[in-house]
Amino acid sequence: MKALCWTGVNKVAPEQVPDPQVRNSGDIIVRVRRSVTCGSDLHLLGGYIPFMRQGDVLGHEFMGEVVEAGPGVRRHAVGDRVVVSSFIACGQCWHCRHEEYSLCDNGNTNPAITEKMWGAAPSGCFGYSHAMGGNAGSHAEYIRVPFADVGAFTVPEGVSDERAVFASDSAATGWMGADLGGVRPGDVVAVWGAGAVGQMAARAAVLLGAERVISIDRFDYRLEMARKYAGAETLDYSRTDVGAELLERTGGRGPDVCIEAVGMESHANGAEHVYDKVKQQLRLQTDRTAAVRSAIYNCRKGGSVFVLGVFAGVVDKFPLGAMMNKGLTVRGAQMHGQRYIPMLLERMARGELVTEHLATHTMPLERGQEGYTIFKEKADGCVRTVFTP
Repeated sequence: MKALCWTGVNKVAPEQVPDPQVRNSGDIIVRVRRSVTCGSDLHLLGGYIPFMRQGDVLGHEFMGEVVEAGPGVRRHAVGDRVVVSSFIACGQCWHCRHEEYSLCDNGNTNPAITEKMWGAAPSGCFGYSHAMGGNAGSHAEYIRVPFADVGAFTVPEGVSDERAVFASDSAATGWMGADLGGVRPGDVVAVWGAGAVGQMAARAAVLLGAERVISIDRFDYRLEMARKYAGAETLDYSRTDVGAELLERTGGRGPDVCIEAVGMESHANGAEHVYDKVKQQLRLQTDRTAAVRSAIYNCRKGGSVFVLGVFAGVVDKFPLGAMMNKGLTVRGAQMHGQRYIPMLLERMARGELVTEHLATHTMPLERGQEGYTIFKEKADGCVRTVFTP
């Protein structure tokens, strides 16, 4: 079959790869109908995650049609239209029973790397390096889905492919940030980043009853989307003092909940950005954390900070003193998709959650390099590139 493969730093190419096969009784094979680029893919492309091999198939946010099912599959049949969680979970281990699906003990078949890096292994993820299990990704004509009764969900009639595909990761990740960040009715919530995940976090905060939601970014077209589709106020950090503006909008306290939705290649103004980028390029730190620092500094005393962006290792200038002395609760996680996807599909069916606007560019796999280039460079108003194998 045809698939979009990583071929080197910032290089991808369509290649012929072996067709996926059912290996275990709980597997399904899905014919991919939509597969989406993600900001965390850019860390792989840029060489910041050093566990890629030439020829690895990329992609982890997808939906499609079941074309084969193992004998142990009970919830799905050939012909079903399904959306699949990007993280692979068994549904039986201690973490799965506590709905911590991205921490599953059995979803990562190659745990040694992350056990050494982080002290324990999270679950596996589709198309996200050999540190996360080495699973073939979704930028392909077909994909094998393990533990299908746990991680694949039937798309309701009336929900389009273009809407449903974002339940796979973006919407679930954003909702998790608002939920586990502790958003309550009446809160003021600030979200750093107005890409797909940031917009979904802002929309989730609105639906959870936040009194005010403020999206922070520097791209006008993304801020306009946050206003139109998430119902958020907006703030351009390149044109104003974020801290002063947030204090002004919150009666001098700061936001109750701050959600970081940027990740390890965070941008900042002036010398701070140059400092972080040089240290990252020299491998003196693995991640740039300007957005995390801003969230911690600007959160109200006793507030909550949730880190949604993907980070790989160690960072410099982490404001531990501010976190401790302000009494902040700081959390982070990879996406527990299985916890949220059924609810998100229901909200999509009711029209409460709209996501089609995130698919700004749609193209075949043959244009994969172009798709990732415009996505990385945020060219032509790109929020997400969607591939249609």
